[in-house]
Amino acid sequence: MRTTRGTTRKRSLTELLTGLVAFLGLIALGVLSPAAAQAQPRTPSAQAAGLHISDGRLLEGNGNDFIMRGVNHAHTWYPSRTTKSLADIKALGANTVRVVLADGHRWTKNSAADVADIVSQCKANRLICVLEVHDTTGYGEETAAGTLDEAADYWIGLKNVLAGEEDYIVINIGNEPWGNTNPAGWTDPTIAAIKKLRSAGLEHTIMVDAPNWGQDWQGVMRANAQAVYDADSTGNLIFSIHMYSVFDTASEITDYLNAFVNAKLPIVIGEFGGPADQYGDPDEDTMMATAERLRLGYIAWSWSGNTDPILDLAIDFDPTRLSSWGQRAINGANGIAQTSKEATVFGGGTPGDTQAPTTPGTPAASAVTATSVTLAWSAATDNVGVTGYDVVRVSGGSETTVAASTTNTVAVTGLTADTAYTFAVYAHDAAGNRSARSATVNVTTDKGSSTPGTACSVGYRVVNEWPGGFQGEIALRNTGTATLNGWTLAFSFANGQTVSNMWGGTPTQTGGTVSVVPAAYTSTITAGGSVTVGFIGAKGATNTAPTAFTLNGTSCTAT
Repeated sequence: MRTTRGTTRKRSLTELLTGLVAFLGLIALGVLSPAAAQAQPRTPSAQAAGLHISDGRLLEGNGNDFIMRGVNHAHTWYPSRTTKSLADIKALGANTVRVVLADGHRWTKNSAADVADIVSQCKANRLICVLEVHDTTGYGEETAAGTLDEAADYWIGLKNVLAGEEDYIVINIGNEPWGNTNPAGWTDPTIAAIKKLRSAGLEHTIMVDAPNWGQDWQGVMRANAQAVYDADSTGNLIFSIHMYSVFDTASEITDYLNAFVNAKLPIVIGEFGGPADQYGDPDEDTMMATAERLRLGYIAWSWSGNTDPILDLAIDFDPTRLSSWGQRAINGANGIAQTSKEATVFGGGTPGDTQAPTTPGTPAASAVTATSVTLAWSAATDNVGVTGYDVVRVSGGSETTVAASTTNTVAVTGLTADTAYTFAVYAHDAAGNRSARSATVNVTTDKGSSTPGTACSVGYRVVNEWPGGFQGEIALRNTGTATLNGWTLAFSFANGQTVSNMWGGTPTQTGGTVSVVPAAYTSTITAGGSVTVGFIGAKGATNTAPTAFTLNGTSCTAT
């Protein structure tokens, strides 16, 4: 489960357990729905010229198997961040980016010119681009959500922008287009939207998300997948399952993915998260390992800017400050840096290129702090071209990837104070050839301080407003030199606003004065680091933002 910008997941525990009992019952019986069990591969009647489906696999136009290894980016809420974010996502090794767009039903519509620019940037960064409409999220349960039919109209309105880009983009009709209320209602609108796009002449590979907020915990998409697939006249359709805390055991994950693979129905993990939430702890290790074993794509949620920051891969959109979730998804076992292969349409996987780059030079350490170090090394060379470097921590006979870079320098963050580390570097090329490991460098981080710093800055913004209410966000940054362990943030509202629900912290309000203490996952703020608290509030006609903040009794700079 995740909280997206302006969208809070909603499901009672009883409802969750009821669905899981039914779902696990299918697993125990080893039963696949009749439609899926009897599925047979189908020859597309009008195969697309670019990315397309064949025998249950996503292929490029040249027939090369393409396995998505990507990251979601919330463009529609952070358009000014997109240019740098796409470059950073690529630099860390991704071959795909899933871009959040809006059709105007719930959020400000992304124009044709904006979408054309995004496609151009994806291509410039050598990323396959999955474009999705987010307004449909939780339809039937989320009253503000739009319909798949409206999303289909949006894509048709972009036909002139999208035509000719079949090699580079996938159209994800609508994000999580059904909530938990009557999820069986998902099937017919999904089929209708697919047919509407094909009738309009769009030939791209289409992606469809599952109901139950994308997690299909009642098995509706699984049961009806063959019928939905058969509705596409081209056969170029791929299913997307979103895996959060519903998928907290290995058996649930492997059973679901294997059901589609065995039926030769294409599937990708279109979103997934690792951090635990109130419903459980997703088993991201099994998700990533199973995707790699079955050669299925996955796209991690999400780059940065979540209302619940535990799902930020990069802290404050900074690629040098990956969160623990970011380190796991990008640099961990079966992660993006280790398994991603660039699409051949960009030159990745050059046929016949089996020559590995030369060994990089021995890394040299500088700017050593209690939690980070900068490493630099002499560049490797390659017969075609070096595309990046993997930095590993060496411990005895084992290695752990800790950073990736497209240049011969990188900042390694998230280290422990007063601890000895050994680092080395590998180079790799577009074909996936990897060099021999460089010589190692030993680094001992500085001693940390347990004395809380007091320097801070606070960014306050209103994310969304409606009559009588609003959603707010507070970004608290530690601008001091020592880690903060526990904090109290105080501020005052001027117009009688009240906080009704908060994530990332616990509020206490007396009149207009609000005091916030952290949640467990926001209680520690490293020097230079930040945490984000989000909330829902009530308001009258005026909603003036607070301008003065204190942290542990000390004034903070408002930004």
